[in-house]
Amino acid sequence: MTAAGGPIRRWLDRASPAAFSAYCIVAAFGTYFCMYAFRKPFTAATFEGTVWGGLALKTLFVAAQVSGYTLSKFIGIRVVSSMPAHRRAASILALIAVAELALVLFAVTPAPWSAAWLFANGLPLGMIFGLVLAFLEGRRQTEALTAGLCASFVLSSGVVKSVGQGLILDHGVSEAWMPASVGLLFTLPLLLFVALLSRIPPPRAEDVAHRAERPRMTSADRRAFFRRHAPGLAGLVGVYLLLTVARSLRDDFAVEIWRDLGTTGEPGVFARTELVVMIGVLAVSAATVRIRSNRSAFLRSLWLSIGGFALLAAATGLHLGGAIAPFPFMILSGLGLYVPYVLFHTTVFERLIAIVRDCANIGYLMYLADAIGYLGYVGVMVARNVTSDVEDFLGLYVAVSLAVAAFASVAVVLVGRYFTGRIARVEPEVAA
Repeated sequence: MTAAGGPIRRWLDRASPAAFSAYCIVAAFGTYFCMYAFRKPFTAATFEGTVWGGLALKTLFVAAQVSGYTLSKFIGIRVVSSMPAHRRAASILALIAVAELALVLFAVTPAPWSAAWLFANGLPLGMIFGLVLAFLEGRRQTEALTAGLCASFVLSSGVVKSVGQGLILDHGVSEAWMPASVGLLFTLPLLLFVALLSRIPPPRAEDVAHRAERPRMTSADRRAFFRRHAPGLAGLVGVYLLLTVARSLRDDFAVEIWRDLGTTGEPGVFARTELVVMIGVLAVSAATVRIRSNRSAFLRSLWLSIGGFALLAAATGLHLGGAIAPFPFMILSGLGLYVPYVLFHTTVFERLIAIVRDCANIGYLMYLADAIGYLGYVGVMVARNVTSDVEDFLGLYVAVSLAVAAFASVAVVLVGRYFTGRIARVEPEVAA
């Protein structure tokens, strides 16, 4: 599959901004939504039992997949940032095919040894986001396009978990075979959406003028970019690490958190809460596309992130005080986490590159942040099993949420002060 010409490409070259944006959002949203059907359904199962040293079987499975996903992010720093455009679509399909094969082998391998296949499942999937995002970056509508892409991982996780639980509860599919079965259900839609994605043309000249060219990066390019902006990048990556830990905990152990909240046996609850969260996050994230100044959009995205942390702290405090029901608690805490998390994907890195105009692309920055973020999450999972009650997932989520709200808010303020001065010295603002 190539991104060669054809009637769709020719139509996109002539399409209005609204029509072009709608097409890109559908293609990117659909592709990444389908990817989640190969990654997240297994977390809808409980996998009762323990293994070595009292380690919960499900925690072993989550840690195995996240370890593969984390290694993939480190590999992706190089691979995604340097991949030629004409190879992206075929690479997406090949990587997901490997992930589905791993799920089949997971189903036929006895536990706990089947955890090795979840590691193999996470290893290719970690590079999909960057390959999809590469079709969208560097355009004047990138925030809107990427917000549509990010809506997929807000909504899809809940949907595929609901599908997975439905297969187990309503159709008698075993926990072992459920993940591969969900992936199979989404195979044909995946092929369609990747075909649409492959037809998206590169940024136009006016896009490059406003957002800077996004070339493939060499090792020297990556080192030079990091050295030039190291203090600010370290702060941004630190904030993203905290967000990744809290967001992944909420996502991977949603079944257990809902159980601890007293809500069980309702497969649709995941999709309902995440749909509300998705709508709220999109409303905040897509609005930044209207900010023509790259500098203003970048700094405002940081202040909006602080607003998300304040909402997370408020929702958690209300929960501890018994003043909020489970459903609104999960929605408000989800909004507090996902608003800043998605802003990093849609605006923070996109506008930073547009301001400094160094040789860089979002693939490099996102994979640098993702690699550190998921490595931190693996560390939290391991530490949790040797220092705390392995069954208290709600308590862990509450504690992590409060820590993230406090430390990330301080870090964002420091990062904002650093870049406020740095931006003024790097490049003049580019006219829209």
